[in-house]
Amino acid sequence: MTLKLFRNARIYTPIDDGKPLAGNEMGYVAVTEEGALIVEEGYIASIGQEREILGSLPSGEEVEEIDLEGRCIIPGFVDPHTHACFMGTREREFVMRLQGASYLDILKMGGGILSTVDKVRSASKEELYENTKEVVSRAAKSGITTIEIKSGYGLSLEHEIKMLEVIGQLNGNPLDVVPTFMGAHAIPMEYKDNPKAYVELVIDEMIPYVAKRNLAKYCDVFCEEGVFSVEDARRILQAARGYGLGLKLHADEVYDLGGAKLAAELKVDSAEHLLAASDEGLRAMAQNGILAVLLPATAFSLRKPFARARRMMELGVPVALATDCNPGSCYCESMEMVYRLAVLGMGLSMEEALTASTLNAAYAIGMARQVGSLQRGKKADFVVLEGETPGVMAYHLGATNVKEVYKMGKKI
Repeated sequence: MTLKLFRNARIYTPIDDGKPLAGNEMGYVAVTEEGALIVEEGYIASIGQEREILGSLPSGEEVEEIDLEGRCIIPGFVDPHTHACFMGTREREFVMRLQGASYLDILKMGGGILSTVDKVRSASKEELYENTKEVVSRAAKSGITTIEIKSGYGLSLEHEIKMLEVIGQLNGNPLDVVPTFMGAHAIPMEYKDNPKAYVELVIDEMIPYVAKRNLAKYCDVFCEEGVFSVEDARRILQAARGYGLGLKLHADEVYDLGGAKLAAELKVDSAEHLLAASDEGLRAMAQNGILAVLLPATAFSLRKPFARARRMMELGVPVALATDCNPGSCYCESMEMVYRLAVLGMGLSMEEALTASTLNAAYAIGMARQVGSLQRGKKADFVVLEGETPGVMAYHLGATNVKEVYKMGKKI
């Protein structure tokens, strides 16, 4: 067995103590200036000061040494909210938005999510797999080593299953992929005159099928005006919980419908978007320990104000970051871009943004025991940056600062 020694590194990592970090804790990042780590069978065997690590190497063992030349390393990015399984793009709608059309206006005209639904339904499983694999590959190049992918562009039992099977095929190739069922992403055209019947289809047929075949870890609902009401979302998520699925909620993205309060009531695993969430809703989330997944690249793309990350942190809501990669409102696979927007647009510190995009993001998808921080026993998933601190990603604009990406100690 060959050990790998990564040495001459500046190591920046949040420290996992068994729960998502909130408030001031988000800024507590361990820094080891002259650091090293040993990787054994894909996992971190030891990590710390280089002189101590070198002194702990077992004699007689074959060791492969990698000199990181003083560069900064951080945990692999965890992207806990994407719609990366899709076909086609929606550039024309982007132009329409620039000319004043709203996201919900486009959806009402049969565009938006529904236009991607048409493309996904028309695609073969093989075509959908190849396109999604390309998106995931681009994500990996940006430093993402673990990614959540939602269904939700099928909106029928047949095509939601097709999406989830494709998402499942991508797990371990090379990233860890966490699947989320999102049949409640929009009302399909064939149910536009009877949306309640579609809600019943999701509850009575889709959720049982998905859960019994272990096709998804979570169930998500787009709770928004013109999509699914608070009551619809409550019924769908309660049904999903009854079948053993974890719960997520697209909450208060455009209007404050009370999605944050519903997230707190149901004690979901994470509430996502939250651009319009009220203080009342955020307080309820804080009191119930609900993790907020914020998507600054979406707000940037839609030219909307960013979610109130600092207010959430003041109230004690744990904050994570994600790309929301999708072909409509946010065609972005880069967590480096998200980090940059969090620092320069949302007012997070370098350390807070790192915690939000690694450890807290891992908690948002139930992966924190394995990834999200550089600690003994966790997967050796890390990113080597062309700089001395994670802040280089916000400082050096217009280029990627990701030099190398390692998944379980192997360069990808």
